[in-house]
Amino acid sequence: MSIHSRSVLVTGGAGFIGSHLVDRLIQEGASKIVVVDNFFLGSEHNLDDAKRAFPDLEVIRLDASNLSAMQDVVTAHQIETVFDLATIPLPTSLTYPHFTMQTNIGITSTFCEIARRGLIERLVHMSSSEAYGSGRYVPMDEDHPHDALTPYAAAKSAEDHILRSFVSTFGIDATIIRPFNNYGPRQNPGSYAGIIPIIVQKVRAGEPILIHGDGEQSRDFTFVRDTADFAVTIHDTPECRGQEINVATGVGTSINTLVTRMLEIMGKPDHPIEHVEERPGDVRRHMADVTKLSGLVGRQPEVLNVDALAETIEWYEKTL
Repeated sequence: MSIHSRSVLVTGGAGFIGSHLVDRLIQEGASKIVVVDNFFLGSEHNLDDAKRAFPDLEVIRLDASNLSAMQDVVTAHQIETVFDLATIPLPTSLTYPHFTMQTNIGITSTFCEIARRGLIERLVHMSSSEAYGSGRYVPMDEDHPHDALTPYAAAKSAEDHILRSFVSTFGIDATIIRPFNNYGPRQNPGSYAGIIPIIVQKVRAGEPILIHGDGEQSRDFTFVRDTADFAVTIHDTPECRGQEINVATGVGTSINTLVTRMLEIMGKPDHPIEHVEERPGDVRRHMADVTKLSGLVGRQPEVLNVDALAETIEWYEKTL
């Protein structure tokens, strides 16, 4: 089931990971690409490269949790594959938990139902490593308990359970991808920013970098283009159908180490750093077991490296 010549819908396709996935789908030769995004976090500018490379790209502003609207989109465009990346992010769940959970669970159940009705052939759902919570053991494999620490994480866990139930009960062709901490160009630099754009902003403003807690909390940082690449590979690999698969490097990096590497790249090794209170619900240890991924597709993403980090920093220095 190669993505080549297929009609594809990407929910959240104007977002950080979603827009890189759209770029990848163009490279792979998808015949039709439709993006649905409500632009809660997504940006039209994230799709500038895609529109130049693929002028027929259609972008629709809709709520992906709306079943009737999504069924209309899927039917009108004769969609064969859905990559479901639309989500309300974790920080929003700390202020608006009901809205976050209701929307995120609604998106996943919508496309499970569309698949059950036979309106699409394949569903690839982008979950989150947040569903695991803080690691009871590391590396964390796909059988790690779901110890959700935030309403966002609880919703992502619930979505995975819903999708599993549709696979087992109705036999839909679906795969859960569970990415760990993505970094790269286009990560939202605003109020829901990831740590990398925040550090770039602080250095440029001459302000201290604030690290929550002692900074030894670890993350499995994965370059966003690798995640997009593996999403397509997983879609195309028959053995991945019905599976839950971590997509990560399998190596944890502490926040302190990340900050040090970034400051070295930016030529500011002595930039001031301050440690502040821990964030509510912050996960302590996050590192993936990627044995299943490498067993199914024969490879895994590269570990956090200087070139990818430098490219990311350069992008933010040009755009912020």
